[in-house]
Amino acid sequence: MSDDDLSALRERVAKACRIVGKLQLTKSTYGHISTRVPGTDNILIRARGPGESGLRYTSAQDIITVGLDGSKLSGRDDLHVPKEVFIHTWLYRTRQDVSAVLHAHPETVMLFTICDKPLLPLFGAYDPNGLRLVMEGVDTYPRSVLISNDELGQELASAIKGRACMMRGHGITTCGSSVEDVTLTAIRLNEVAEINYRAHLLGNPQPISDEDIASFDNIGEGNPASAWNYYCKLVGEEG
Repeated sequence: MSDDDLSALRERVAKACRIVGKLQLTKSTYGHISTRVPGTDNILIRARGPGESGLRYTSAQDIITVGLDGSKLSGRDDLHVPKEVFIHTWLYRTRQDVSAVLHAHPETVMLFTICDKPLLPLFGAYDPNGLRLVMEGVDTYPRSVLISNDELGQELASAIKGRACMMRGHGITTCGSSVEDVTLTAIRLNEVAEINYRAHLLGNPQPISDEDIASFDNIGEGNPASAWNYYCKLVGEEG
């Protein structure tokens, strides 16, 4: 991979971090996004440490290179590998289909994990992609611990069969084919949780019918690039 391509990949990770921060899917310095470096066993990941800017203000310079063993390979001296790098490394080690990973702390999703409430399929045409995510099934991880070692990383990875996981009293992890993919999944998961939360405040929410759910079976995802460009513009980023 050329230096220019690697720089562009760092900027993609940084941009996704800024979007997640600006949409308030996490707070302060919490959370990180990573991606595989094609043709290598390395990943690019948002760093932690005294030199970091916080998710909302992440720059390409905040993205460091890490090996699949969790060791730092390159980056500024004031930037460190996240304690929970094992969320990322174990998903890459066990899922060849995964090219990017996101970990964040959206408060509304976390409330559902605390109260053991499922996310219900409450809408269809409002957002078929959000419905699809619910119907695929969102995995759960029952422990509220920092994923700070190989044992816990392997345990979490074994719990994630699909593309999204709700971590009890902690946050979420999403995985997928690209930085954009995992970011859109996180945004949709948060929106599903927000609708469920507001519906519970109003009364007794009822899932839409099986017939209505089935009507979306053959409808594709649409144009992910358009959705990505929308969120970029929404937070003042270039698509």
